Amino acid sequence: MNILVTGANGQLGHEMQRVSAGSTHNFIFTDVAEGYDTLDITCPEAVLAMVRERDIRVIVNCAAYTNVDRAETDTALADLLNNKAAGYLAAAMKEVDGTLVHVSTDYVFKGDFNVPCREEWATNPLGVYGRTKLAGEKSIVATGCRHIIIRTAWLYSQWGRNFVKTMRSLTDTKDTLKVVFDQVGSPTYAGDLAELIMHIIENGQLGKTGIYHYSNEGVCSWFDFAKAICEMSGNTCDIQPCHSEEFPSPVERPHYSVLDKSKVKETFGVRVPYWTDSLRKCIAELDEAENTLNKE
Repeated sequence: MNILVTGANGQLGHEMQRVSAGSTHNFIFTDVAEGYDTLDITCPEAVLAMVRERDIRVIVNCAAYTNVDRAETDTALADLLNNKAAGYLAAAMKEVDGTLVHVSTDYVFKGDFNVPCREEWATNPLGVYGRTKLAGEKSIVATGCRHIIIRTAWLYSQWGRNFVKTMRSLTDTKDTLKVVFDQVGSPTYAGDLAELIMHIIENGQLGKTGIYHYSNEGVCSWFDFAKAICEMSGNTCDIQPCHSEEFPSPVERPHYSVLDKSKVKETFGVRVPYWTDSLRKCIAELDEAENTLNKE
């Protein structure tokens, strides 16, 4: 089976390359970055042409506009990538009776719950990023294609820019640091999310259409997350908790966006790793990469 992966140069895209290495399926990785097949996902004709020419049966959409703050002013591009492009990919899969696996976000919720968010709960995004991602979900569903939409949160890996790499750098160079403690959620190691997607593909579960939640198990604040990153990295920075209002932002973030994973675990028969275990794995990968770089 031919499987197309968009956004291959991003965090999840890199992990999809890793986990698919031993698969019997044929994976085609696309991105705007050099070294990948080129596909303009904002052009429906281009998407459908590649799907037909390469006989694509599954698309794993890892591409997205993820700059939450910038999205407030870059609304058109955010909507093009997060909403319209998702619809184009879905329409192409509908045309060939294929399946779209699409990654969405906890930002579709307002964050005013006090228990983990379930898939069927009412959505109410606070900013442009969340609204465009929610619109993308609706565009996919409207096409009638087979789809698996996975909402995730606080994604990190050894690739690209993310909170883990930023905190490693800051706690290595600063004596003290303030991090917000009034935003609570669950981190997600991109490697674990990629493993889930591969599990679904390899076990013939692509027909289980629906919206699912996936993040690592457990709950923490950004402050707790930063403390763990600092300690696992062997740094001694004094991290202090603070309120979100001390760091003004163009958009309000959800204060509680823990995702309930009951549905994804029951439907696909997967075990979800605890967030500190996965963080420890990522820190080890980052240490190994840095040590290799230092030896060169």
